[in-house]
Amino acid sequence: MTPLNPYQQYQQNAVLTADPGQLTLMLYQGAIKFTCQAKEYCTADNISGTHQACMRAQDILLYLLDTVNTNLEIGKNLAALYDYMHRRLVEANVRKDTAVLEEVAGLLEELVKTWAEALKAI
Repeated sequence: MTPLNPYQQYQQNAVLTADPGQLTLMLYQGAIKFTCQAKEYCTADNISGTHQACMRAQDILLYLLDTVNTNLEIGKNLAALYDYMHRRLVEANVRKDTAVLEEVAGLLEELVKTWAEALKAI
């Protein structure tokens, strides 16, 4: 097994020591990162790169969808939003549509802002 470089070790420690709220924020940020990468790859006509980045963002959204508490009203709303964004990413991946990728990135950025504010209030 190859040892982690210092940056990878830092990232791993950040994830392992994060509380659930911070971990959710990190997942949102990761989904934004991969959605923006997909847009860049799509613009450059890199079909494989677009697909891989879309799949990573989709995986994050599926994880969020699987872990959200739908017993609460806010959880039901978040689940619907995660499902919508996931479906849009699938569509963007199939059609290689940068406008859809921008839409999803915008929704995720709003979630990051809202989530960060909620974490400050706790």
